[in-house]
Amino acid sequence: MLIFGHAGITLGAAVMLNGALSKSYPLCAGGRASCLASLGNRIDIRLLLVGSLLPDIIDKPVGQFFFRDTFSNGRIFCHTLLFLVVITLVGLYLYRGHGKLWLLVFSFGTFTHLIFDQMWLESRTFLWPLYGFGFEKIDLSHWTQGVFHALLTEPAVYVPELVGVVILVWFALVTVRKRKVYAFIRNGQVV
Repeated sequence: MLIFGHAGITLGAAVMLNGALSKSYPLCAGGRASCLASLGNRIDIRLLLVGSLLPDIIDKPVGQFFFRDTFSNGRIFCHTLLFLVVITLVGLYLYRGHGKLWLLVFSFGTFTHLIFDQMWLESRTFLWPLYGFGFEKIDLSHWTQGVFHALLTEPAVYVPELVGVVILVWFALVTVRKRKVYAFIRNGQVV
């Protein structure tokens, strides 16, 4: 999955989860747009979107560009269960001790990223360091061409990207229609 799939589907999942958990919450009585508003009242949606891309934001440059000779892989430390557990535990500490929710929002985004990347199928990376401290090296010489080829030919790649684009366009339209673009840019909320 690529950028739009990760970000859009994570946003859609958060809106649906918020709606499911908020059946008695009065703002969700008005449908999906009002559930988006209640979600936007609770969390910084910008952090959710960045969190959904966080493993790639960190691992791709580190493993494919800066330390290519060492790792030669774009799925390293931040694509592990250990990374998810650490940020979730620190996020719980910040939330319970200080009422800060931001790291739990990143954690949810990272959780969905690992699910959408099906990291359990790459157990050596997902369960790092249980199988050793190294990561599988892959041939990155045609990585960019491979991504574009998959985007055009593989439904497992282009369908989630299209779904993500639809969700992000819906989010943008709701934000514009409610005249909350400035509020979203300034504080990540759409209420």
